[in-house]
Amino acid sequence: MSTALVILAAGKGTRMNSDLPKVLHPIAHAPMLEHALSAGRALTPEHTIVVAGHGADYVRAMMADIDEEAKIVVQEEQLGTAHAVAQTRDALSDFDGDIVVLYGDTPFVSAETLQRMLAARQNADLVVLGFTAADPARYGRLVMDGDSLERIVEYKDATEAERAIDFCNSGLMAGNAAQMFALIDQVDSANASGEYYLTDLVELARAAGLRVTAVSCDESETLGINSRADLAEADRVFQQRKRADLMADGVTLMDPETVYLAFDTVIGRDTIIEPNVVFGPEVTVESGVFIRSFSHFEGCHISRGSKVGPYARLRPGAELAENTHIGNFVEIKNAEIAEGAKVNHLSYIGDASVGAETNIGAGTITCNYDGVMKHRTEIGARAFIGSNTMLVAPVRIGDEAMTATGAVVTKSVEDGALAIARAEQKNKPGRARKLMDMLRAKKARLSKGAE
Repeated sequence: MSTALVILAAGKGTRMNSDLPKVLHPIAHAPMLEHALSAGRALTPEHTIVVAGHGADYVRAMMADIDEEAKIVVQEEQLGTAHAVAQTRDALSDFDGDIVVLYGDTPFVSAETLQRMLAARQNADLVVLGFTAADPARYGRLVMDGDSLERIVEYKDATEAERAIDFCNSGLMAGNAAQMFALIDQVDSANASGEYYLTDLVELARAAGLRVTAVSCDESETLGINSRADLAEADRVFQQRKRADLMADGVTLMDPETVYLAFDTVIGRDTIIEPNVVFGPEVTVESGVFIRSFSHFEGCHISRGSKVGPYARLRPGAELAENTHIGNFVEIKNAEIAEGAKVNHLSYIGDASVGAETNIGAGTITCNYDGVMKHRTEIGARAFIGSNTMLVAPVRIGDEAMTATGAVVTKSVEDGALAIARAEQKNKPGRARKLMDMLRAKKARLSKGAE
């Protein structure tokens, strides 16, 4: 049976106190909506539809970056969850399969849980996702009769016996598209909020003689986000899970609570990470890497056996080959560092390539920007770049070439050559004392004038 994901993302999120739609607020550097999409992709859906409302243009722009094949439909008025799903009817007019309804602000539902919901469809027409709550007071209760879900009852409407139930409604639902739309057509808004609720489908389905059941998941998967405090808690939960997964896969985190990981961080086993390291999006670290404290990474790739940090920053496009050394206060951007090369101290390498076994001296800068355009620096293999060298791009330093300390290199250097590009030093006897006397006298006159 083919599948369509319907992700409800129309809410404003008033308690977020933000101009940004709630579902676009980030958890581990990725919008919470992307977390829900990631779980849904495991179902290899034929269609993915996001129901947007508040800030729909922002949602549309974000989706263009992360899933250009997904469709956006707009719920102009937020009249409830059943009304939101109804907005997808036209987009799914030719679809004959199962709809799985997710929520953009419930980012932690796992792919395995969604697969179990679809598996349960083999024996039921409608499947609801439930969880056993530690504190069930605020949730709707799932009233079961064996494997059959009889009804969903809200706490305020529940009897004492129903309130004692701790099996609660997550809001997620799966069922045949045609059946779900037929049931939605029967939902009314005769409730205190005047909204059309998806939960009403359970009672309507049973009245129509359809089979309804519930699948259970861990409560942590159903964590919803409504405030900045919820967002912070969600990020904390994500970080704990991600760190635990990495350590189970053979990564050493010396102080796990101080390592911040992105949604898509990949780290190979036998890598060692010291405290206070931040991983931004699109970072891959291969096996056996040593990352030292206070380093920051985004959009980069670090190959096996490399050593990075402390206080290193790797920006998008940084590509480190095997056994490279990137040291303290070094920044790499859009540059390839070949095998065995070293950039160990106080240097900036941007829009560049550095050859194998080359050594970059302290204070080296690739001057890649002329105020309008970026230009590239190429450094060959086994070259030696002297400390405090300025490489004014575009420029090429050949294999086994050298630059003298303090050189300002504006012309390419052929293989094996030494480039000396600095003014001749001249010593002026006694000039330092004379200059200091002049400056002290000037200061004294200024001080006297101020009085």
